[in-house]
Order: sequence, then C-alpha cells, then structure tokens
Amino acid sequence: MAKSKKITPPSKEIVDFKRQIEALSKISRAISSDLYLEDVLRLIVTVTAEVMGSKVCSLMLLDEKKKELVIRATQSVSDEYNRKPNVKLGEGIAGLVAAENKPLSVLDVRYDPRYANGAIARKEGLCSLLCVPMSIKGKVIGVLNCYTPAIHDFTETEIAVLTTVAAEAAIVIENYDLRHQTKKYAEELETRKILERAKDMLSRDAGISGEEAYRRMQKQSMDTRKSMREIAEAVILAKQIKR
Repeated sequence: MAKSKKITPPSKEIVDFKRQIEALSKISRAISSDLYLEDVLRLIVTVTAEVMGSKVCSLMLLDEKKKELVIRATQSVSDEYNRKPNVKLGEGIAGLVAAENKPLSVLDVRYDPRYANGAIARKEGLCSLLCVPMSIKGKVIGVLNCYTPAIHDFTETEIAVLTTVAAEAAIVIENYDLRHQTKKYAEELETRKILERAKDMLSRDAGISGEEAYRRMQKQSMDTRKSMREIAEAVILAKQIKR
C-alpha cells in the first residue's frame, strides 16, 4: 500500500509575502477607483495595519506653509492619538523622516527621547515604530507610520513593503491634486466665458462700454455679496427670459 505524501504547510515567510502582495494589490486598485481621497487614504492605512500587524498606522501630510506634519488618515480608534499635536518638520521621528527623506525605525518609542509623544505611546500601548517618507520626484509630501504593540525589529522586507505602500499613497495624492487642479482651471475658464457673455449682453442692452458693464456687475456683486459668476448668470438668465 502506497504511503500518502505528507503535505508541508507553507512557511510563515511565504504566507506573509502573499499577504503583502494582496495588500499592495488592494491599494493599487484603490488608486484607479473613483473613491474620494479621504476614503482611499483610510483604506491604505487599514490594509497596511493589517498586513504589517500594526496596532496603529497613520498617514501624515506635510503642510508646507506651517512646515508641519498633520494626521490625515488612521485606523486608530484612540481619540488621544488622533488628536495629538502636529509634528514640526525636522522634529520628532516623523519630522526627521520627512526632513531627511529616509525611513527610520525605533525599537521602543515609549522611551526614545527623539519621539515627541512618549506619554501617549505609553498610555496607548505603542512600542516599536517604522516611519517611511512619502515623496514625489524627490519632494517629500508626508510620512507613513506603523506602530507595533510589542518590541519588534523591523526586517528589510517590512521596510521595503511599507516604502512601496508609501510610494503608492503618494501617487494617490498626486493624482488627486492633478485632477483637482484640472477641475479648478476648467471652472475658472467657464467662469471667464460666462462673465464675457454677460458683459457683452449688458453692454449692448444698456448702450454702455464693456468696461462700464463690467464695473456695474462688480458693484452688484459687492452690494449683494454674491460672486461675479452668480451676477453674470443672472444677467444671462434675465436676457433669456425677455426673449
């Protein structure tokens, strides 16, 4: 009688690798989806926390005017962590990572003097931290943080995975900004067309110059506290009703 062949279960490394690939696949699909930016960022931190075995994962974006990192997404339910102060560029772990554009891991943030919120870490049970920069063409736009509940020495593979996720997140944000700018320019162009049309109509009907017609719309805009586009659209609508 032939002996049955013993099936060897996959190693932990293979299982972890598969989970990481699945996580990256989810994030890649999110990039090409029609989800709102906030929803995509929340999905990124949730999936990342799951695959990294992280207690808290947070995504921080750089406010260039204030030179501060601000939390934009996290799967943490801790109000205290979510309300923690912004991090100045060059200060704290996240601030150093953003300033130097290099990943940084900390074995125990509870007692590391570089970490700015040690008290919160001790209260919330946060221990080891891996922080990687999010950058576009060498320009840092934020950081991605992963905390573990126990001492953990992050491997090169884990650093590589989080770095890849951070790069994907940066693409999401860049694409959103580009779409937002394109939409803004399109709206501005449409507004200029409406203003020109209304000015020409008012100029012809009132027998005044184009400059005078524009000044009258400006005055009406200030007096009624309505936008120039609203005034122009009212002018056009009034003309259409008279026909």
